[in-house]
Amino acid sequence: MILCVAEKPSVGRYIASVLGADKPCKGYMEGNGYWVSWTFGHLCALYDPDEYTPQWKGWNMSSLPMIPDRFAIKVTDDKGVQEQFAVLKKLISEATEVINCGDAGQEGELIQRWVYQKAGCKVPVKRLWVSSLTEEAIREGFAALKDQSAYQRLYEAGLMRAIGDWLLGMNATRAYTLRYRSAQDQRGQVLSIGRVQTPTLALIVKRQNEIEHFTPRTYWELKTTYRDILFSAQLPHEEDDYAITAEQTGQQLIDSIREQPLTITSVEKKKGKEAPPRLFDLTSLQVACNKKYGFTAERTLQLIQSLYEKRVTTYPRVDTTYLSEDLYTKIPATLQGIKDYLPQTTPLLSLKADGKNTAGSLPKSKKVFDNKKVTDHHAIIPTGQRPNNIDADERKVFDMVALRFIAAFYPDCEVSNTTVMATVPCAEPVMVQGESLQAIPFKVTGREILSPGWRVVYDRNEGQDTAEQTGDENDESAERSKTLPAFRKGEQGEHLPSLVQKNTQPPKYYTEATLLRAMETAGKMVDDEQLRDAMKENGIGRPSTRAAIIEKLFQRKYIVRERKSIRATETGIRLVKTILSPILTSAELTGLWEKKLREIERGDYTAQQFLDELKQMTRDVVYEVKTDKAGMQCPVCRRGQVIRGRTRYGCSRWREGCTYAEPFS
Repeated sequence: MILCVAEKPSVGRYIASVLGADKPCKGYMEGNGYWVSWTFGHLCALYDPDEYTPQWKGWNMSSLPMIPDRFAIKVTDDKGVQEQFAVLKKLISEATEVINCGDAGQEGELIQRWVYQKAGCKVPVKRLWVSSLTEEAIREGFAALKDQSAYQRLYEAGLMRAIGDWLLGMNATRAYTLRYRSAQDQRGQVLSIGRVQTPTLALIVKRQNEIEHFTPRTYWELKTTYRDILFSAQLPHEEDDYAITAEQTGQQLIDSIREQPLTITSVEKKKGKEAPPRLFDLTSLQVACNKKYGFTAERTLQLIQSLYEKRVTTYPRVDTTYLSEDLYTKIPATLQGIKDYLPQTTPLLSLKADGKNTAGSLPKSKKVFDNKKVTDHHAIIPTGQRPNNIDADERKVFDMVALRFIAAFYPDCEVSNTTVMATVPCAEPVMVQGESLQAIPFKVTGREILSPGWRVVYDRNEGQDTAEQTGDENDESAERSKTLPAFRKGEQGEHLPSLVQKNTQPPKYYTEATLLRAMETAGKMVDDEQLRDAMKENGIGRPSTRAAIIEKLFQRKYIVRERKSIRATETGIRLVKTILSPILTSAELTGLWEKKLREIERGDYTAQQFLDELKQMTRDVVYEVKTDKAGMQCPVCRRGQVIRGRTRYGCSRWREGCTYAEPFS
C-alpha cells in the first residue's frame, strides 16, 4: 500500500476522494491501493532543554549557553497528537512507499520530515507539490511526483530556522530574565526574546520614541487662487527645510504680489499610463485587507488559508506577485470560472491564450508572467472554481483576489497629466532663504483619465475610490487630482493670495499594514514596488510567519492596539531598552539571517555554515549579558541594584546617597 500524508484532516480527506480511497478508518482513509492520513500542526518538536540534560531544567546563569551536541526531536505531549502519531507510525511501518502531501513550503516540509524520522521510515518517500487543491491540480501533481531528495535544501533551511529559534530564544530569554528581571518580580514575568519577535518589537518602540520626542516646527505656505484653482508658490528652500519659516516673510510676499497680475507661463500636458495593480502575495493581501476591512494579518491569513482549502484560491503563503509562464494557457478557463466578477462589457472570456499580444489574444505581460520571479509557488489567484461555500469575510478576501486577477489582463489606464506654471511679479523685491525675489513662480497639477483600462473592473463598486477598492496603499488615484480648466499660455488676471500656517508632523504610528511592510523590507519604508521586491530577501520573518509574530507580541502584552494604531506597552519598551545585543534588536541583521536561510534553499550556503554561526551568535549574546553589571547587587551599599545609564553603571539608590558609579568597560 502507498501511504499519503496530508497536512490536516480536511485536505487528507479531499485527496483521498480524488484517489478513490473512500473507506474511513481511525485516523486515515483507505482504498484503491492507498492509505491517506494526515498530521495536524506540529506533531513533533525539538527537545526541551531539560530533555537533553537535567542540568538545564533549572534557570541558572551558570548553565548558559545551552548548546546541544546534537538536536533531537520528540512527539508533542498531547493525547490527540500521540494517538495520530501512533496511527502514522503503524502505517509507515507497513507501507511500500510514502508520499509527502504536506503544505508545499518550508514549514510544511519540516513538519512532515520530522514525523517520518521519528516514525523510523525506511521506505522511499516521494513529494507531492501543488499550488492549489483542485482535483485537476492534485491529479497533475501525482503524475509529477519527485523524490524527497529534490527538496532536501528546503528541509535544511526549515531545520536551521527551527534550531536558530530554539538556540537564541531559549538562551536569550533565560539570560535576560535572570539578569534583568526586577528584584520585586523574581517569580513574575519572563522576558521573552525571539529572533524575529524582538526586532519587530524594536521597530515599534523606535517609531513610538520618534513620535513622543518629536518637536513640531511651524512654517507657512504661500498659495493663490486664480480662476477658482489653487496654485502653490515654488519658493527656494534647502532640502528638508521650508521656504517660509517666519510669518512676517510670508506677509511681505502677500503684500508684494497682492495687486500684481498673475500670468500663465506654461501649460504642459503629458499622456501617461498606469499599469494594473500587481497580483497579490501574502503580505500585500494582508496589507490590503487591513487597510480596507481592518482585518488583522492573522485573520487575513486564516481567511485565505480557508479559501485555499476550499479550493477556490491558490496556495497563500507566497512572497511573489508573478505567475509562471506555463499558467498562461489556463487563464481563459480560470476567467470563465469567475465570470460573474467580470464587467458586462468585458472581452476577456472570448480571448485566446496565444501569446501574440494582438487584437483577440490574451496579453502575456512580463509584469504578470515571469519564471525568474517565481520559485516554489506563484502569486495568489483564483482557481476558477465557483466560490459557493464561503462566508461573508471569506467573500471579501476572495473578491479582492478575483478583481485583482481580472484587472491584471486589462489594458493600462491612460491618463493626461497637466502641469500649469504661472508667475506674479513682486512690487518690491522680497528676501526668501537668502535670495532676492523679483517674481514668485506658482504651480498647479491636474489629472484626467482618458481611457480607464483596468479601472473598469472596479466600476461596480460605485462611489469608492480605486485605492480603497484595490486595497493599494500607494494608488495614485488616492490623491484625487482634479481636472483643470483650459488654461492658455500668456493669459493674465487677478488672483487672491493667501498664507497657510502648517506644522511639521511626526511619523505615524505603525498599523498592521505598515508594520508588515516594514518587516518585509527590514525596517525601511519603501513605496517603489520593484525596489521592495529586491529587498524581500532581506526581510524579517517569512510571509507565512509574520502574522503569528505580531499576534505573539499582542499576547505577551508587549504591544496593544489603539484603533488601527499599534503602540508599545511599558513592558515592551522596557524590554527593548534592556537588550544589549544588536543581533536581537536590529531588523537589518535579522534580515541578513533570513537571506542566508533563502541561500540554503538555493544551495548557495550550507546548513553547517549557518549552524556554526548560530552557535557563535548564541555564545556572544549570553556573554554580553553575563558581563553586563546591570541587575547585580550594588558592590558599595549592598542594598541597591546596579542600573545602566547612558555611559556608565550606577546604583539605583544614588538619590539616597550611594556613590557607586563605573564607566562601561
